[in-house]
Amino acid sequence: MNDVCETTGGFNDRNLPYHVPETTPELLDDDQKEALYERIAKLLKEKDAVLVAHYYVDADLQILAERTGGYVSDSLDMARFGNESDASTLVVAGVRFMGETAKILNPEKTILMPDLDANCSLDLGCEAEAFGKFCDEHPDRTVVVYANTSAAVKARADWMVTSGSAVEVINHLQEKGEKILWAPDKYLGDYVQQQTNADMLIWDGSCIVHESFKGSELEAMKKARPESKVLVHPESPPSVIALADFVGSTTGLINYAKESDAKEFIVATDRGIFHKMKQAAPGKVFLEAPTAGHSATCQSCSHCPWMAMNSLTKLAECLEEGTNEVFVDDEIREKAVNSISRLLEFSKARGHVIYGANDA
Repeated sequence: MNDVCETTGGFNDRNLPYHVPETTPELLDDDQKEALYERIAKLLKEKDAVLVAHYYVDADLQILAERTGGYVSDSLDMARFGNESDASTLVVAGVRFMGETAKILNPEKTILMPDLDANCSLDLGCEAEAFGKFCDEHPDRTVVVYANTSAAVKARADWMVTSGSAVEVINHLQEKGEKILWAPDKYLGDYVQQQTNADMLIWDGSCIVHESFKGSELEAMKKARPESKVLVHPESPPSVIALADFVGSTTGLINYAKESDAKEFIVATDRGIFHKMKQAAPGKVFLEAPTAGHSATCQSCSHCPWMAMNSLTKLAECLEEGTNEVFVDDEIREKAVNSISRLLEFSKARGHVIYGANDA
C-alpha cells in the first residue's frame, strides 16, 4: 500500500465543476481509539441503532461496524442490512447517496451519517435538473442509472443498476429492442457497451478516484511484478481495464482475491478496500495501482476525499446529538424506489443475489 500521501488532495487542479474537499486522516492513539469504540458502542445500544460502513471508509469504522453487530459492504447491501435489522436507526458511514438509498429502502427508519457533506463525484457530476433535461431530449430511450446517483436522479430513471448487474440488465433491455440512456459514469458505460454492443447514449461523468489510475504506469508496474494479478473496478479508464486480470465490483474484487491462487495483487480501486481484502485473504499482498506519474496532480489519489470525511469522532457526535439525519422527499422516494425495485425483482427472478454486487 502506498503511504506517500497522507492527505487526499490534488483533485482541484483538474478544473472540476465542483469543489473537492482536502481531508486529513483522524490521528488517534490506541487508547483514544478504544475509548471512542466503547463510547460509540454504548451510544448505538442506547439509540437502538446499527452501524453500516462502506468498504471505502477508513478501517477503524469498518472494524467498529463489525464489532458492534453492524455490517461492512457496498451501498445497496448496506441498505438491505438496515432493512432486515430490527434497529430503528441506521447509521451510514459512507457518502450521501448511500444514506439516501438507505432512506429510500427504509423510510420508516431514522438514517444518520457522520457527515452529510460527504458526497460523490459521480453524484455531483450528474445534477438532477440537468439530467432531467437530458432525458427530455431523448424520450425514446430507457433511462438506466448507476447506484452512485442522488435520489432525485434515481427518481427520473426506469432502472437503477450496480456494477455487478449492469451488463446483464443492459443485455436484457437490448434483447427487448430498447435503446439506453446511461448515467453517470462514462467509463462504466463504455465497459458495459463493449460487453453488450447495446445502443447506449452515455452521460459524461466519472469517479475522480478511478479516473486517476494510469494505464502506462500500471503497465510498467505489471511488467516489474509479473506474478501480480491486476484487479480493476470498471469505473476505471479503458487503458487500465485493458490491463486487468479481473474486472469487477467491490465485492467481486474481494471475492477474486480470496479465491485466487495468486499471492500478490495490484488493485485499481479505492484503497479503503484493502482492509476487507486483507481480512478475506490473509497473508496475501495488495498494492495500489499507480495514480502518480508525469501527469499526476497528487502523489496518491486512490482514496475518495469524501469517504475520508467519515471519522470515529464525527460518528460519536452524530449519535450523541441526533444530527446529520438524511431526509428524502416523499414524492422523490416513491419514484426512486421503483427504479431500485425493478433491479431487485429482475435479479430475484433469475435466482441472483444482487446484494453484495454493488460498488462505489
